[in-house]
Parts: sequence; structure tokens; C-alpha cells
Amino acid sequence: MSKVICQLSISLDGFVAGPDQSRTHPLGRGGEQLHTWAHRLENWRSRQGLTGGVRTVSADVLDDVTEGVGAYVMGRRMFGDGPGPWDESWTGWWGEDPPFRAPVYVLSHHPRAPLPMRGGTEFRFVTDGIDSALRQAREAAGDRDVAVAGGAETARQYLAAALLDELHLHLVPVLLGAGERLLVNVGRPALEQDRVVVGDQVTHLRYRFPR
Repeated sequence: MSKVICQLSISLDGFVAGPDQSRTHPLGRGGEQLHTWAHRLENWRSRQGLTGGVRTVSADVLDDVTEGVGAYVMGRRMFGDGPGPWDESWTGWWGEDPPFRAPVYVLSHHPRAPLPMRGGTEFRFVTDGIDSALRQAREAAGDRDVAVAGGAETARQYLAAALLDELHLHLVPVLLGAGERLLVNVGRPALEQDRVVVGDQVTHLRYRFPR
């Protein structure tokens, strides 16, 4: 049975991005530290069109949360370009061949035509809210999972609406001090921790939401 999952790297003080996010610093100041654990993995590098890398228990975790995904949902801030009407020359942070290789539903207040990319990724822009984006993503994914890719505000909305089945947190031993917090204004959802995997400079936590 398909699930709605969300996976995010998070600092010890609860931030999933640093302060002052911009086109120059999409993860905010210091936010890139949250993802260095993944950048050395062979499966992460392969999805980015890169060679090399290592195979560790973290690579196994990454496979577990990505291989069953058939569609994604993300916020406009994660896709980029800032608020207001679209600059249609902007096609995301990931170049011509994004790593998703599936439909990606981007939440926005401004309409935009679908944006097909190389490798099977197609960005589709949704202006009528998180429920509509999830419904469309489920239809596209079929019996595969839907991943809420971020950023923080989008993940918080799905948490607060009790629409997630699993939350995967990659806990990184850094302190950012400021930025985008994840676990604020999400109510008090019931959580069951059912996996802890200790990797190299990261601890992988999986939580399920009992229904």
C-alpha cells in the first residue's frame, strides 16, 4: 500500500535550513552542513549524474526512502524563484536533469504551465492547496509512495493536517542557531519511533503516525 512520506535532514537545534535563504544560498547560511552526509554516498551521487562515492548504512537508508517514490510534492520556496509572478526562465536548482525522475507538484499562488525536464521529471504547479497537490500526486504515483520533499513550511502544513504516514529525520550533529524550524505550529501529532540507524556523522530516525 502506498504511503505519504517526508524525509528531511535536521540540525540538533531543530532547523532544516539556515537563515537568509536566497538564490545564492538556497539552504541558508550554514544549511549545506545538513546534507554533507549524503553527498559522499554513491547512490546520492548517481542520482545527481555524478560518479564515485561510498556505500554505507546511510546509503541503505537513502535507498529505502527514495526507491518506492512515484511522485513528489514541494513548496515554491524549495523549487525557488521567490514570491510573486513566475520568472519562467527559472527551472529549479537542479539543472536540466533533476534527480526526481517522476512528477513533482509545486505549491504556488501563481499558475504556470507544466515544465517537463530530462530524465522523467516534470514540474506541475498547483494553486489550490496541499490537499489538491496530494490528490494529484497520489493519482500520478499509483501504488508507489508520495514524498513531501520540503521545504520546512510545506512539511509543517502536511504535518499539521495529519496527512503524513512516515517522517524520516536525518539528525546531523551541527547547531545552526537560526533558520527554518520544522517542528513548530504542527499541533501535537502522535508519533511512533520504529527505526534508528546510526551512520557516519548522521543518525537516521523513522517515525510513523498511527491511524
